Amino acid sequence: MAALHIWALVELHESVPGTRFSRFLDLAIAAFGPRLGKLLALFPVMYLSGGTCVMLIITGGGAMDDLFKTMCGGDGTACSIKPLDGVEWFLLFTCIAIVIAQLPDLNAIAVVSLFGAIMAISYGALIWILSVAKGRPEGVSYKPLVEVKSNEARIGSVLNAIGIIALSFRGHNRVLDIQGTLPCPSKGPMWRAVIISYSLIALCMYSLAIGGFWAYGSKIPNGGLYIAFPQFHGHDTPKLVMGLFYLLIAANCLSAFQIYAMPVFEDLELWYTGIRDRREQQWARASLRVFFGCLAFFVAVALPFLGSLAPLIGGMTSTLTFVLPCFMWLAIKRPCRRSGKWWLNVGLGWLGGVLWVVMVAAAIWVLVDRGINANFFNP
Repeated sequence: MAALHIWALVELHESVPGTRFSRFLDLAIAAFGPRLGKLLALFPVMYLSGGTCVMLIITGGGAMDDLFKTMCGGDGTACSIKPLDGVEWFLLFTCIAIVIAQLPDLNAIAVVSLFGAIMAISYGALIWILSVAKGRPEGVSYKPLVEVKSNEARIGSVLNAIGIIALSFRGHNRVLDIQGTLPCPSKGPMWRAVIISYSLIALCMYSLAIGGFWAYGSKIPNGGLYIAFPQFHGHDTPKLVMGLFYLLIAANCLSAFQIYAMPVFEDLELWYTGIRDRREQQWARASLRVFFGCLAFFVAVALPFLGSLAPLIGGMTSTLTFVLPCFMWLAIKRPCRRSGKWWLNVGLGWLGGVLWVVMVAAAIWVLVDRGINANFFNP
């Protein structure tokens, strides 16, 4: 289903002669008109990009903190350095991210993106290989983590998990921007790139899922292998290996921040140039990006438990992945009514819409049922 939606976006990039839709918002406006297009696409794109950047600050700042504790000890005596608190680690990560964010566009951050991809593959492979090599802890069970008491609770848990999976496809709306960096015609090269990249992603994810479940079973805590491996094997793993693990995670978060923040940067810059009615200046672009970084930092400090809301975030923004591409393809391509492609896109679009409603409802229901540790302003 996700593959068909990404295929639709790749096809739509050059669907109008003489025009390349290199932003999801531009494609939505071309398909549905200025008002409806902005209503359907602007908020989800901004919400998803901003929320992802906040989660990256939380994860990356936490990885920096863990790196320091691993190499210098909890009190910093091994390095004769006073340790930072959670807010200060978030601030350090944000400052580094803002400096890198001064690169103007996706073309300029291509090397940063490649570096981040290598870091992601490296730490993913490192964690599952070490988990399998270390062996299973005592008492590992493969029974469900929480005994479900009713069919309604079981269905809610399944839909909640689908919301988390939907969040993993949050990069789909970046396909158009990436394709815009390729020379015309771009459909062939872009589709080959999609196949190669998603093959690598599938290889990494399935290796993590299979190896991690074999190693820890139902003992995997909230946070997955990122938490499980240090918890069970951190004490008998060399300090340099653990430090490398946290360093790779922090580096990957820094590079990913640039990719997901770029739609927000572009929209802020377009808003500024529209109000000023003149070309954007270098100082204005830098100021807008610093402003967004500070805003994301504030939200990360205020809501350090945002990762617990992943099912809700994934459900609310799943329209970008599972709904809008189908109806945009119908509006722009205009296939014959009741043809095979028409039925396929209509069916997938409505199925995605129903899934969106159900996932959001399930995420809210699970949060109400299980509760959440809302540690406001206490990272």
